Amino acid sequence: MKKRSSIAIVLIIMLLLTACSTNEKNGGYQVSKVIKIERIPNVVDFTDMFKGITSLPQRSLNETFEIDIRSSDISSDDVMDRYEDLLYTTFDSKTKWPKNLPNEFNPEKVMELYKDPGLNVRQLHDKGITGKGVGIAIIDQTLLVDHVEYKDNLKFYEEYDVYKTINASMHGAAVASIAVGKTVGVAPDADLYYIAGPFGEKVDGKYVFDYTYIANYIDRFLEINEDLPKDRKIRVISIARGWSRSEKGYTEVMDAVKRANEKGIFVISSSLSDTNGYNFHGLGKKPLADSNDINSFVPGSWWKDMAVETLKRANYVMAPMDFRCTASPTGQEDYVVYAEGGWSWTIPYLAGVYALACQVNPEITYNEFWETSISTGDTIKLKNYNNIDYDFGKIINPVKLIEEVKNKDK
Repeated sequence: MKKRSSIAIVLIIMLLLTACSTNEKNGGYQVSKVIKIERIPNVVDFTDMFKGITSLPQRSLNETFEIDIRSSDISSDDVMDRYEDLLYTTFDSKTKWPKNLPNEFNPEKVMELYKDPGLNVRQLHDKGITGKGVGIAIIDQTLLVDHVEYKDNLKFYEEYDVYKTINASMHGAAVASIAVGKTVGVAPDADLYYIAGPFGEKVDGKYVFDYTYIANYIDRFLEINEDLPKDRKIRVISIARGWSRSEKGYTEVMDAVKRANEKGIFVISSSLSDTNGYNFHGLGKKPLADSNDINSFVPGSWWKDMAVETLKRANYVMAPMDFRCTASPTGQEDYVVYAEGGWSWTIPYLAGVYALACQVNPEITYNEFWETSISTGDTIKLKNYNNIDYDFGKIINPVKLIEEVKNKDK
C-alpha cells in the first residue's frame, strides 16, 4: 500500500508540473492547470471473473450479440473454423489466444481498426480540429486516471461515497477514451473533468435510484466552471444515464440540466429527448468494415429489430456505438474491443463532436449544433435489411458539420 501511495503522489506531482508547464509546440501556450486528482484507482483484474472460460463460447443470436472473452485464456482451443464467431468477440489486451487463428482474424489489427472514431473524424484532427481549449465533463463510474489515452487531458477527478475505495471500472475508461482519447477519442485535445459517484443508494437492501446525486454533480461542474478561464470553459457534460418522471430526484436533475443550459453547457444524457427535445441513436456496423464509410453502418445491435418503427417517430442524430475499441481498466496501456455497445458509447462520441464544434466556433449554441447535425447528416439506403428497404439516417457527418459551424462564425 505504501508503494502504491508513493507512486500516486509522484504521478499527481507529475500531472501538476505537466499541466502548469508551457507547450513549445503551440508557441508557448499556457495550458490550464490540473485542479484536482483525488485518487489513482487500481487497475481491475478480470481473470478471476472469466477464468472459467477456456474455449470460445458458442454465440446464440437469440440470446446475445457478442461473445465476451475479456482476460480469458482460450489458448488451448481450436478456433480455426470459428471465424464468424470470432468477429463478434469482446476481448481485451489480456485475452490469451490460440497460436493458430483464421488468417482473416488478427486481434491486434482488429483493435487498431476499431480504435478509429470513424466518420472521418481523423480528417478533422489532421487539420488541428481536436477540441483544444474546450472542456468536456463526464459523470460516470470510477476512472483509471493514469491510462495513456487520456491522462494528459485530465484536469479534475473527484469521487463520492463507495467510489472512493473501489478499483477502476470498465465503463469509466471507455467513455473517457471515446470522448478525449489520444487515439480512440473524438476530441483528443479537449480538457477532461470527471466525477465518479453513485446514482442512488441502498434502501432496505435494495438499490434505489435518486437523481438528486446527478443534479449535485452537475452543480459541482458549474461551480468549477466559474473559476476556469474564458477560453478553457467546460462546454458539455456527458452522462451515460437517463431518468424518468417516476424516479426520485427527477425534478432536481431536470432543474440542474436547465441551470447548465443557461450557463452555456450542453448536457448530453440518455434523457436528451426529455431535457432538450433531441433524439439520438447508436450505430451498428458490419464487422471489420471501414468506419469512415457511412455505407458500413446499420442500426445498432440492440435496437435493429425496432429500427423501421423507431425512425418513423422523429429525426434522429446517429453516431457510432458497436465494434469500438476503447481504453481498458486492466492496465494503463491496455485496450478492449466491444463488439456490442450501447448509448453509453454514443453519448461521449456526441460530446466529443460538440467539443470540436466549440473549438471552431466558440459562440455555437447546442440548439445550433443539433440543428446543423441534422441538416448536414447523411441518409443511406438500406436494401433488404431485415427483409425491408428503407432510408436510414441521419448519420452525423462531423466533417460537414464542422465546416458549416465554422462558416457560421464568419
